[in-house]
Amino acid sequence: MGFALKLLAAASLAVVTGTGAWAQTANFDPGKTLADTLSAETGGQLKISFETRARYEDRTGNSFGKEPDRSYGLFRNRFGMAYTPVKWIRFSGMVQDSRVPGYGPGAPNNIRDRADLHEAYFELFPGQKTGFGFTAGRAMLNYGEGRLIGTPQWSNVARTYDNARLTYRTNRAQVEVLLISPVKIRTEEFNQPVFGDRIWGVYSTLPNAIGKSLVEVYVLRHDQNRIGGFTGGSRSAGTDRLATNTVGFRMAGPLAAGWKYSVENAWQGGEIGAASQRAEALFGGMNRRWMVGKRPLDLSAEYKYASGTDDPGNVKRSGTFDQLSPANHDKFGHEDIFGWRNLHNVRSLAILGLTKRLAANLMYDSIWLASRRDALYNGSGRAIVRSADGSAGRHVGQELDGYVTCNAGPYLFGGGYGYFFNGEVIRKLTPGAAPTYIYVFSSYSF
Repeated sequence: MGFALKLLAAASLAVVTGTGAWAQTANFDPGKTLADTLSAETGGQLKISFETRARYEDRTGNSFGKEPDRSYGLFRNRFGMAYTPVKWIRFSGMVQDSRVPGYGPGAPNNIRDRADLHEAYFELFPGQKTGFGFTAGRAMLNYGEGRLIGTPQWSNVARTYDNARLTYRTNRAQVEVLLISPVKIRTEEFNQPVFGDRIWGVYSTLPNAIGKSLVEVYVLRHDQNRIGGFTGGSRSAGTDRLATNTVGFRMAGPLAAGWKYSVENAWQGGEIGAASQRAEALFGGMNRRWMVGKRPLDLSAEYKYASGTDDPGNVKRSGTFDQLSPANHDKFGHEDIFGWRNLHNVRSLAILGLTKRLAANLMYDSIWLASRRDALYNGSGRAIVRSADGSAGRHVGQELDGYVTCNAGPYLFGGGYGYFFNGEVIRKLTPGAAPTYIYVFSSYSF
């Protein structure tokens, strides 16, 4: 099945441009026509949205040879509604259905969830530029660039949160007090909140705070104290809990000569199990658009760091960064192997606009451990491998990803291939299989 999927991907990439161009030329968008008509007939009070997406994946070398190779389809459908009976209140909801044909029995809950309530929330004073606002319910959330709190849309079952948020806006700033808990996906039952895993605090946004730069400042508390959650110690001893405090900032804006920048820094204290927490994470990136003939070429480079624990045997002190609840897709490579814990990451991305609709992307990542003796962590923050004495070295490996996207109005098509070149850590601590990822996808939304 894997070989057939590779052939399908190659064929799809060959025809994707023509298909997308036909869709745009034909202006075939019955969904938008329906949505616009419904909105107009209700005076803008009722709005609907819809998304259908299909992706076929072939993954080999999973967990560097510890897990079997997989080939399967991913299908996600969403239907949403928003109702604004009066200007000061709006109700929103969304149903999502995620299926994985071809996976076989035991498909995990991060890729499969039959029709369930994905969003259901209300907003007081929606769209108001100044003054107070309040939102409560279940919703997808993203803060900053999603490195600490986000919803990874590439996932077949995107994360959602039960939340309550109080906002105050002025012409120069927005201050938000938030309390959020990730929703637990239950494949055979209705999804439920996990209030024992929660993030709360203050997130402030200051547009044009320094010149034309955006500044965000946050203070966030992450608590976990639940069965099946953090397992850093004995529940009977009262150490099976996590309580970290994260203080940080993010800045982004333009520089001279067409350059743009983004930086983020976060510091952590608190406790993980019985150990006191002292950790840090750092991000810095720059990007610029160039012209190659008449074609745009966007180049970006970035560096990311998250601290690890130098002495894992010390039960009184932890230095491994708690990544909270991130949207990690593409942050450390397109294969989504790693998380923002105990690593150094160098990443570059080149995007060449071949036509107005078609773009070619080339991404490179290199990963090192921040601490040789701490673990290598996956995207959800769990340990993949660990060398307790640090003898496995520091370099994890490199990933090279190439992919093509074709955007034709409400239609999006694409496909890609990724390969991971194992470094010394992987070669010494795992069976050593090199992960590969090939996929083709299409979506339609309004």
